[in-house]
Amino acid sequence: MLRNPHIQYQTAAEIKLFQEEQLRKTISYVAEHSPFYRKMFATNGIDPQSIRTIEDLQKLPVTTKADLQAHNDDFLCVNKRDVIDIVTTSGTMGNPVVFMLTEGDLDRLAYNEHLSFSTAGCTPDDVMQEMVTIDRRFMAGLAYFLGARELGMGVTRVGNGIPELQWDTIQRIKPTLCMCVPSFLMKLIDFAEKNGIDYHHSSLRKCVCIGEALRTPQGDLTTLGQKIHDKWPELTLHGTYASTEMQASFTDCNAFSGGHLQPELVIVEFLDENNQIVPEGEAGEVTITSLGVEGMPLVRFKTGDVVYHYTQPCSCGRNTIRLSSVIGRKGQMIKYKGTTLYPPALFDILDDIPSVKGYIVEVYTNSLGTDDIKVRIGSDRTDEAFAKEIKDIFRSKVRVAPQISFESPEYIAQMQHPAMSRKPVKFVDLR
Repeated sequence: MLRNPHIQYQTAAEIKLFQEEQLRKTISYVAEHSPFYRKMFATNGIDPQSIRTIEDLQKLPVTTKADLQAHNDDFLCVNKRDVIDIVTTSGTMGNPVVFMLTEGDLDRLAYNEHLSFSTAGCTPDDVMQEMVTIDRRFMAGLAYFLGARELGMGVTRVGNGIPELQWDTIQRIKPTLCMCVPSFLMKLIDFAEKNGIDYHHSSLRKCVCIGEALRTPQGDLTTLGQKIHDKWPELTLHGTYASTEMQASFTDCNAFSGGHLQPELVIVEFLDENNQIVPEGEAGEVTITSLGVEGMPLVRFKTGDVVYHYTQPCSCGRNTIRLSSVIGRKGQMIKYKGTTLYPPALFDILDDIPSVKGYIVEVYTNSLGTDDIKVRIGSDRTDEAFAKEIKDIFRSKVRVAPQISFESPEYIAQMQHPAMSRKPVKFVDLR
């Protein structure tokens, strides 16, 4: 793949011309090598050579998760003997999808994370403690290791969980950076406070976080992000948004004004329910066309994630498109008593209630055929007055109140971390 790390600092017009040159290569490649896209072009009577600009992408049908699940093998563009690494999606929105990567794809993945860490202000002088799994068919864990290696950082691979081992590693190796799910930082803080560890003067100075939002779409810290900041103000928090399907990421710079596009690696569109482009200022579904992928490239793939986007130049000097945090996932949208909700909005409310030690939000179809919500809460308080207090908070924030069910904190912790899951589970869709 062509590497041009300086393209993100060029003008929007220059970035667009660069991306369109790479787009033509991608379209030519999938037209020749992808059984799925060859059939798509033929079925729709589309000449691949007519797709020359980003606007021309609108001539093409979108690719969905259902397409990947139904025709998984038809997306592979190489002989299987050229496959080096095999991973799967998390399966949050259905059955996991297999993705196969070539040697070139792994090089691209490393380069993406090199750019991601650089965007967050990391340098070869940093040492990263990796607090996410590198196994369990998880692309991201390997990507972080490869990216840190390419940047020249030292890496210690501790994996997820086990606060005692994490702190032992911090004290022995003195990493400056960690990579983890934000809520795990609260577990590290809790362990440190209970065991007399002075985390304020630890070596850690920066954390790049995945899986949970640190900032609202308006740019303010979420309740979880604010709690971490209040407890550990010496730790700078950067968010990064990525997915297995796009094999690329959008990461906060030091301006914290949205995750930056890496224009060498992906083209992004923002679409409404009718697959029409939404203007800046309106929420749209992240739709990507991968650039430079050999094994399983995707064209106009709808990720299911709804965000806002920003096009004005960033104070960091980059002129790339930026994404807000994810408002919600399209398939997880809830219509509850006339109100449209996404799970992250409910999480933010629950994270701000001190006596709530853990929770699971369940959505199901009631006897009337409409959406209903039950929140299972782990707490030492289980009285009716506390349930009413929680409901009143929901009404004040989102105008409606879910059912409340109290469970033991230990039971909720078990539900949040099932054996097969690579990420904490806070939302269960039973519809």
